[in-house]
Amino acid sequence: MPKLRCSATACMHNQEECCCRGVIHVAGHYASASNETCCNNFYEAEGNARDAVSQTPDDMIEIACEAEKCTYNQNCKCHADYVDVNGYGVNTAEGTACASFCPES
Repeated sequence: MPKLRCSATACMHNQEECCCRGVIHVAGHYASASNETCCNNFYEAEGNARDAVSQTPDDMIEIACEAEKCTYNQNCKCHADYVDVNGYGVNTAEGTACASFCPES
């Protein structure tokens, strides 16, 4: 499992730049660059929604990935050592991006 750092701090699953989901899904089937991907599990935290998340933040996480043109995607799973999901200040999934996307050569 990759080590994950997520800067989408407005997401209800984000605590301390870690994700509390256990598994995330990176969308971007036809992506050829990082900005064409997104974290499909981003949900903006509203009110006490973050308090409803019962899991503990973990920096090691399973990542399902549909970005076929990424070097790290093997059978729809990310095999990078480290993944950085960008999303500081965003309030939608489309505003996030897998900054670790590496196009196949």
